[in-house]
Amino acid sequence: MVKAEIQEKKRRVRNLLSELSLDAVYIKTQSNFSWLTGGGLNLVGIATEMGVAGLLITQNKEYVICSNIEALRMEEEEKLPEQGYEIFSFPWYNDQEASLVKKLAGSKRIGADFNFPETENIAGKIAPLRYSLTQWEVARYKTVGYLTATAIEETAQSIRPGDKECEIIGRLAQRLWADRLDYITTFCAADERISQYRHPLATEKKIDKRAMLCVNARKWGLIISLTRFVQFEPVSGELRDKYDANVLIDCTLMAHTIPGRPVVEAFQKGLEAYKETGYPEEYTLHHQGGSIGYAGRDYKVNMETKEIVKENQGFAWNPSITGSKSEDTILATSNGPVMLSPPVSFPKLKLTVNGYQFERPDILVI
Repeated sequence: MVKAEIQEKKRRVRNLLSELSLDAVYIKTQSNFSWLTGGGLNLVGIATEMGVAGLLITQNKEYVICSNIEALRMEEEEKLPEQGYEIFSFPWYNDQEASLVKKLAGSKRIGADFNFPETENIAGKIAPLRYSLTQWEVARYKTVGYLTATAIEETAQSIRPGDKECEIIGRLAQRLWADRLDYITTFCAADERISQYRHPLATEKKIDKRAMLCVNARKWGLIISLTRFVQFEPVSGELRDKYDANVLIDCTLMAHTIPGRPVVEAFQKGLEAYKETGYPEEYTLHHQGGSIGYAGRDYKVNMETKEIVKENQGFAWNPSITGSKSEDTILATSNGPVMLSPPVSFPKLKLTVNGYQFERPDILVI
C-alpha cells in the first residue's frame, strides 16, 4: 500500500461527492473496494462481485462496516486502519449494516455502488474514477500481465493430443493460483469448437489437432485478458491468413486507442481493418472488447459508445474471425500503447501499425 496512491483515490471519491452534492458514499463491490484500497480483497467467493465489507467515505471520515466475521482480517491483513479507516462491526446474527451506514453518514444524502436501502445507486459515476491508473497501479498491472502470460503459455505448452479441455483449465488454474491469481473467466476449445463457439466453456472433449486457451486473471483487483493457440499439425494456408488478419485488426484497434480521443474512433478503424483484410462481417459475430482494469470489461465498445480514452487506461480488444481470435491487454498512453501481456515463451509476430511496433504471440506448433 502506497500512501500517496490511497490519498489520490480518496481525493477522486470526495470530488465526486461534491459534484453530486452527496455527504457520503458506501462502496462494497469487489472492483471498487480493490481500487480504493490499493489492491485489497473484500471477497469470500471469488466469482462474486459483491464483497462482505464496505467502505463508507464522508468528506472527512472513512469507515469500514462489516460483520464480526470479517473485522479482524480487515484490520490485520487488509490493514485498513493504516489507511485511515475506523472499523465498525456487528454480530453476524444481528445485521446492522444499513443502520450503521445511516448513523455514521449522519445524513440521508448517501450514494452507493450497488442497490442499498436509503441510498442513491451511483455505480455508473464511480466506475470512471478507476479508469486512469496511477503509477503504482501501472507497476502492479505489468506484474499481473507477466504472471498471466507466463501461466497461460506454460499451460499451452503442456497440452498434448488426448488431453481434455477441462484438464487443461485445471492445469492453468494451478499455475495461476501458485501466484495467487484468481481465474475469473476461462475458455478452452478443441478443434471444431474453436469455430463453433465464441464463448467455449471447457468440456470433457479431448484435444486432437488444435486448441484455444483464454483467461481473465485477477491479482490486486487488476484483470488481464488474453488468448493463445496451440497446433499439433502444420498451420494451413487458410488458418494462416485468418490468424494474421486477426492480429493486424487487433493491433489496429490498439494503435488507435489514444488518450483524449473518442474510443469509437479506434473501433471504427478496427471495422475498416476487418474490411481491408477480407472479413467485413466477422465483427458482427462477437463483441470487440474494450476498457479493462478492475472489471473484466468496464465497457464493451460499439458504434454508440461515447467514452473518451483516458491516460493510463487499460484496454483488451478481442477481434475474432471464425476459427481465430487475437486478444491481449494494453495500457493506453500518450506515447502509444504499452503491452501488458506480451508473449513470454511463445513464438512471436512483429508488425508495425500507425507508427507503433507490436510483438504479438503466434500460433504455437508442437
